[in-house]
Amino acid sequence: MRFYQADPTLESYWRGVILFGSNFATYKFALAHALYDVERHSTLVLLEDLAVPFSKHICEHLKQAPKQILNEKNPGKFLSACMQFNNGEISPEELRQMTVRYGFSVVLDKFHNVKGGAIEKRFYLKQGGAQKGILLTDEFYQLAESAQFQNLVQETDARWRLVEKAWEMALPPKLLDVHYDAQQEVLFTKLRNDRITLTSCRNSLNGYQKGYCFYCSAPVSLHSGDAQLAEVDHFIPLMTQKALPGINLNGVWNLVLACRECNRGPNGKHAQIPNLELLERLHTRNEYFINSRLPLHEAIENQTGRNEALRKGFLNARWNEAKIGTSQPWKPAANGNIIL
Repeated sequence: MRFYQADPTLESYWRGVILFGSNFATYKFALAHALYDVERHSTLVLLEDLAVPFSKHICEHLKQAPKQILNEKNPGKFLSACMQFNNGEISPEELRQMTVRYGFSVVLDKFHNVKGGAIEKRFYLKQGGAQKGILLTDEFYQLAESAQFQNLVQETDARWRLVEKAWEMALPPKLLDVHYDAQQEVLFTKLRNDRITLTSCRNSLNGYQKGYCFYCSAPVSLHSGDAQLAEVDHFIPLMTQKALPGINLNGVWNLVLACRECNRGPNGKHAQIPNLELLERLHTRNEYFINSRLPLHEAIENQTGRNEALRKGFLNARWNEAKIGTSQPWKPAANGNIIL
């Protein structure tokens, strides 16, 4: 996948698992969170120890989103145990035992699979025998020490909540329209005139940009108060809306994360139109959304086109319409390698 080839870092491989892996259940997200949480004093993590954070995250999500598996008519023994625990019907120890027996039967083997095959980098290896568990690899320890690691926690939860909402709404794809609320900094949609908050906009976008400013490739953060906190920017500025009647400039297709300098610094973009090179980068980023599926790809397809050629044509047309009467297109100062 281009996602890895353009930036073959451990962070890109990990994000590939979270963003592009098939989702028939949300166990992959729960396992990722368990790996974030687990004690890493030893490379060996026993299933009985991994079971505690793994089941904890599933139980917490079940409270807000009862559908954690596509085939909800047959949730299986593990998910049923999590429901029983939330209802006070079984103890923490009973939940742990059920998780060890039934919770890892598929997810440990499938975690590294993306688009039908396993990624090149492995973050753990399964261990059988008397001490069943996983062996954390050097790749995982390196990932955990990276500057991007804390961003991955929030990105994973944002992706998990998007999948949950897509299953919960069961909205016909052609009707799905995702908008951005700038005041609350969230993505939302509407279902039968009811507004439904999907997830944090910043956390959802960051993984597809690999933790960097869309424009200059400087590292950005997801943590409030951080000097490098990412800012949500409209690629085609809102001030051009009159030139683009009927176009949802608040749609995901037009939202990117930028560093403060690029967004509103002395030489920043502000309300300028980005150059064609950046428009091509926006197309690449949007195609990552399309390949990620559920539910942002449906919203982007509805707004920009059902195939890649149409989507590219849509962006070029909107860019040409928006720049009529404007100054020379804006280009940032390079601050790193282009990573999309």
